[in-house]
Amino acid sequence: MKAAEVHDLKDDELIAKLIDAKQEKFNLRFRQATGELENTSRIGVARRDVAKLLTVAKERGIDVEKELKR
Repeated sequence: MKAAEVHDLKDDELIAKLIDAKQEKFNLRFRQATGELENTSRIGVARRDVAKLLTVAKERGIDVEKELKR
């Protein structure tokens, strides 16, 4: 996901993408721990996606913790 794509998202889409990215990151780490993951570079990509989404959310003043608990 490119940074320009993240900046173009609406607030509700941003939160939805963030939830999906965090879930994907967890699943990739879980699959790596169980030995199922072959392409380990995808973990780094997922980590960077989460970071991009969090950065834009904080720039917009979105309370991420509050939104994730909904």
